[in-house]
Amino acid sequence: MSNWTISTATPDYLVGLNQPQRDAAATSEGPLLILAGAGSGKTRVITYRIAHLIANCNVRPENILAVTFTNKAAKEMKERVDKLLASHFADNQRTGSPLLSTFHSLCVRMLRRDIERLGRGYTRSFTIYDTDDQQKVIRNIMKDFGYDDKAQTPRSVQSAISAAKNKGEDPKMYAARYEFQDERRARIARVYARYEQQLQNSNAVDFDDLLIRTVQLLRADLETRDYYHNRFRHVMVDEFQDTNGIQYELIRLIVEGREYGTEPLTEALWHNRSLCVVGDDGQSIYAFRGSDFKILLGYQKDYKNAKVVKLEENYRSTKHILDAANKVIANNKERIEKTLYTNSAEGTKIRYAQVYDGDAEARFVVSKIEEHQLREPNLKTAVLYRTNAQSRLFEEACRRAGLRYNLVGGFSFYDRAEVKDVISYLKLAMNPSDSIALARIINVPTRSIGKTTMDEIERRAADLGVSHWEAIAYVIENQTLPARATTALQSFREIITNLVSKTQTEPLSEVVKAAVIDTGYERALKAEGTEEAEARLLNLEELVNAAAEGEEQGEGLRDFLDHAALVSDADQYKEEAQVTLMTMHAAKGLEFPLVFIAGLEENLFPHSRVRDNAAELEEERRLCYVAITRAEKYLYITHALKRRVYGEEMPAEPSRFLMEFPIEIIEDISKGPSWLSFSYKNPTAKDRTEPGDLRYEYDEPYQQKRTSNYSGRSYNDVDSVRDFFARKTGASGGTSSFNRSSSSPSSVSRPASTPTSRPTSSPGRNTSSDAGSKSGLTVGTRVRHAKYGQGLIIKREGDGDDAKLTINFPGYGTKKMIAKFAGLEKI
Repeated sequence: MSNWTISTATPDYLVGLNQPQRDAAATSEGPLLILAGAGSGKTRVITYRIAHLIANCNVRPENILAVTFTNKAAKEMKERVDKLLASHFADNQRTGSPLLSTFHSLCVRMLRRDIERLGRGYTRSFTIYDTDDQQKVIRNIMKDFGYDDKAQTPRSVQSAISAAKNKGEDPKMYAARYEFQDERRARIARVYARYEQQLQNSNAVDFDDLLIRTVQLLRADLETRDYYHNRFRHVMVDEFQDTNGIQYELIRLIVEGREYGTEPLTEALWHNRSLCVVGDDGQSIYAFRGSDFKILLGYQKDYKNAKVVKLEENYRSTKHILDAANKVIANNKERIEKTLYTNSAEGTKIRYAQVYDGDAEARFVVSKIEEHQLREPNLKTAVLYRTNAQSRLFEEACRRAGLRYNLVGGFSFYDRAEVKDVISYLKLAMNPSDSIALARIINVPTRSIGKTTMDEIERRAADLGVSHWEAIAYVIENQTLPARATTALQSFREIITNLVSKTQTEPLSEVVKAAVIDTGYERALKAEGTEEAEARLLNLEELVNAAAEGEEQGEGLRDFLDHAALVSDADQYKEEAQVTLMTMHAAKGLEFPLVFIAGLEENLFPHSRVRDNAAELEEERRLCYVAITRAEKYLYITHALKRRVYGEEMPAEPSRFLMEFPIEIIEDISKGPSWLSFSYKNPTAKDRTEPGDLRYEYDEPYQQKRTSNYSGRSYNDVDSVRDFFARKTGASGGTSSFNRSSSSPSSVSRPASTPTSRPTSSPGRNTSSDAGSKSGLTVGTRVRHAKYGQGLIIKREGDGDDAKLTINFPGYGTKKMIAKFAGLEKI
């Protein structure tokens, strides 16, 4: 098969396309891979291609299937196609419509028609279980087995079952894989087997089953496969880089029909048939959901005669923004070579700011938004960050400035369930008579206090005319409930009593930390072991950070709770929405004239969990590429010298991605010395052994606007990031602001508005003792522990080998150790 059919006629609606877009839209047979860079008009190409097939190639509309990942995208695609075809069919009777659908909607449609052919007792009236339904089933199964749902939550078990299904593992396969591993996996395997049986007995499927059962149906029933193979002769898949193995197999079964699994595919298969996939390997950022961008990379191996069209002309961003995106993504090894370009103007340079801390970062961002709003009123703006927990400071800065914002992908910080739960614990500690707070958290996390117990508490409170808290004391003392319920209430009362005691003796940040840890909330989230639980833990860490900031301003618990209540007041907003706050993941597919990328720091972006995983690091870099390409006209990038980690102010290293930007197109608008405040010096002969290696020295350290000739290169491990700054220090004979002691008052240029009363080190912290320096175990030192892995020393008390170290280990939390017994290795 050498040449796919391309219509020689050019309908009017193809005239507006550029040449690669026209090639893609006019290709009507065979396998086609459209590599569509960010902002290159891929949706337009897909819709024009559908219109071309119908209007110019005599394809019946009902023979076309286009699959995407969101209902919104499918609806937008349908509207565009209908609009394009309206004029063509003005004088003719149009029959049928293309099926524009999500994967799950397509599978529901197919199973409603044919699931009975699969057997197993399913009927067409099957029920679809959502996440809550699934967890209820799992909770009941765990109860039947006698498993502790605190140590291993139904949510975490459901997540493990979903992951297994997406890998194609049934209960027997899952059990075999983990047969000789830990008991936790063995319990999941037993629950998984019972769960599957209960779903079948209930004539129910979950979201994963929709895909899996459809694939099983098409594998097993050739007649059903023939039906869909003959019906859908032209199949298109949007966002192909986000597909997983099950989704890809579904598409191949439909397209290849009875030739599925044979090699090679016959040329006759492609007569009046096509498979068009559209994607961008550079925008594959959903591996945590099971997507596999290597499916896109391997498409040409699966279909050796596939036509490849690259859409590289960008219609969204300025040249400087695209240059930055191209430079950063070029450092990934697993990618298909392509370079975005534009015929638009160069535009303004990318503006970079090094700030003191997260609070200064938020104030800086808001100040720049206000500057732009003065020049261009109603300029649509996005502030992008890596984790949801980062939104708090930006929310508060927007409120103070009176900027109305939209928070995408979640609730306002203080409205998030886990934050409201911990706030309720604190309210109860301040006021045990707060029955609303008590009712919210008496069984959160679960502690076997159910509806019967609550009914008894409420009845006694009403009869005695007392608060729920006092009613609990009465119920315990008079043993009006069974022993198990009474024990649970005693445990809860003890937790709150201890928390009340801490409000009298401990500083604010320690009280908030106790509400997170001593209540069992942190332990319950860690036990879940899911991405969602990790995000919720980060939000609670940020709540502790907020308390530490309040503590520095002299706030007590009552002040802190008042602040949390007042920031939820929407009355202070202006009417027009000016700013969108969202994670980088949530920003995919969107575009804004003005974009801020915040928090370009190691362990934040890239995230701490990817440091030692090359594949995950490349995904983080793709996420950076996605963030950059959201910007149309103006792009700002920021990083802080310090970030709070569980209330402790810790030094932060600039992100390796920051160093991959082409610095010649960056304008440094930092208010103090930054890593751009260096000038190029000719490398020595020895230095030239590595091409592009540059040396810097301080040059006008407080100059507001500074550019450099550094061209950008890849930094794929933490050590090379440190070496980058060490080289600059060695060249200048001076000290980089990143290498100075964090306890030195002159180490960081503070913003003018930063309170001068803010301490630079905590009482008892010893960052400069001789003993600490000799051992190297000072605050900010990264270490490795045999059990907990890599960690960061965040506090040191005492001298010499007897010093007490507080170390933050990602995934394990904060641990306290004695230096001489810790067995730590510096890294």
